[in-house]
Amino acid sequence: MFTESDRYKIIRAVEKFWLHLILLFGLALTITPFVWMVSTSLKEGGGIFTYPPQWIPENPTLEWYRQLFRDVDFFLHFKNSLIVSISITLCNLFLCSLAGYAFAKLRFMGRDRIFTLLMATLMIPGQILMIPVFLFLKQLGLLNTYWGLIIPASVGIFGIFLVRQFMMTIPDDLVEAARIDGCSEFRIYWNVILPLCKPVLATLGIFTFMGAWNDFLGPLIVMTGEEKYTLTVALANLNGQHATKFGLLMAGAFVVVIPIILIFIFAQKYVIRGIATTGLKE
Repeated sequence: MFTESDRYKIIRAVEKFWLHLILLFGLALTITPFVWMVSTSLKEGGGIFTYPPQWIPENPTLEWYRQLFRDVDFFLHFKNSLIVSISITLCNLFLCSLAGYAFAKLRFMGRDRIFTLLMATLMIPGQILMIPVFLFLKQLGLLNTYWGLIIPASVGIFGIFLVRQFMMTIPDDLVEAARIDGCSEFRIYWNVILPLCKPVLATLGIFTFMGAWNDFLGPLIVMTGEEKYTLTVALANLNGQHATKFGLLMAGAFVVVIPIILIFIFAQKYVIRGIATTGLKE
């Protein structure tokens, strides 16, 4: 006969087995498109449409990658994407953390109502704002400039919410002690609060960089000259009028994904910690 302890261990083992099985299934669904993208980028033209599909190319080739760097001014568009993405990320880290500190640690009239109003704007689809933003940038003469992409995306409501929720978990005693010592509010934010927010800032930084790096509609609307195109727009122009070179597109997509993967690998511990601790205190 099993004891109560033995039954508990068996139940836990079964639960752990099913949990790992579900996680493996989710991993397979997530990684399959990525594996297929890499596989397609290494196939010859005729091997892409073979049936049944070949996950491992019989004759791997780098011809699509050579054609990518030959037909596209890759480094120019890479530089454009890098400038825009890094600038947007830095602006979001500073402005969102500044606003998050105000909503989390400062007391002023209408604070909670303003924050609620900001959160309500998350329900507005971004497509609705495209035409007003375009006309605004046109009036300022910012079309076909880096600033035309950076300024509209320099701060986000989700970023403010994320940082604010994390800062709510920081004890108010630290802020009060700094105020008693004569620190200004900005110095408290910069020297006391900000160093404790590395996890959430890493999370926000990766989300923001990924969104800016993968953005297609923004550069497509704002940038009117090919020399200012980002990688996403430049790669979209590889589509032929009568035929699509899927191997070339997959090679370009893989090259675009590499920076995001590298950033996540180096910052994943901060991302996990930031997501795990955000919103624990209301």
